[in-house]
Amino acid sequence: MADLSRPWPLGVGEKRWWITVGAIVLLLAACFAVDRRVSLFAQGWPEAVLVPLGQITRYGESGWILIPAAGLFVVTALLALAVRWRLMRTLLWQFAGLYAFIFVGVGLPSLFTTIAKRLIGRGRPMHFDDTGLFGRAANLWDWTYQSFPSGHATTAFALAAVLGFLSERWFYPALALAGVIGVSRVALGVHYPSDVLAGAVVGLLGAYCARWLFARQGWMFVRRPDGRIHARPMSSLKRYLALKRRGSAPAQPPDRP
Repeated sequence: MADLSRPWPLGVGEKRWWITVGAIVLLLAACFAVDRRVSLFAQGWPEAVLVPLGQITRYGESGWILIPAAGLFVVTALLALAVRWRLMRTLLWQFAGLYAFIFVGVGLPSLFTTIAKRLIGRGRPMHFDDTGLFGRAANLWDWTYQSFPSGHATTAFALAAVLGFLSERWFYPALALAGVIGVSRVALGVHYPSDVLAGAVVGLLGAYCARWLFARQGWMFVRRPDGRIHARPMSSLKRYLALKRRGSAPAQPPDRP
């Protein structure tokens, strides 16, 4: 089982970080060598496989995560400013922090990929016959030349890490879904395997960066003396639910906290 409490994944940030970087570079090089063959093979799968993948791939779009997270953050923050009952106010701020972390944890790597894929300008598989494996376009806004890294893979793997940071039991189901989304991008002919691998790396590292930033400020996470980072418990939620079970939680907030 992955130890998500470590500040960085795969030894990044430790003395031998260069081994991890070298392994990623070698893996990318291996993907480049088989990009075309794997892409053609996956695109040749039967419709019974491609049609479901076409539906699943939509879960790699960042909008369905970022828009609700931003909206919920605004709502809970405004409610926290409005209520007078201290316990409820603290609970609302904790939920606001949760939504803020989801937004930043997914949005930060997604923003990086959005910029990088335009600057790199790698052609998608549909352009292989015209420009080859590494063809580029001068137009930054042509989506058919925004292949590397994969934005869907970035979003999916970032979300898997974010959910894992909040509760490790969510990590592997989310990681499995991210893997299927990555496969779908290749099978649908919009990305090469190396694009997906790069997107996965950006997504995971971006989520770790977001957690590091939050932990540094003491938001949502706490850094232990050994350097490991853990999610803060939702103590206000537990207290509120305990009061509700005992019938002690007031139906309306008092005039003063």
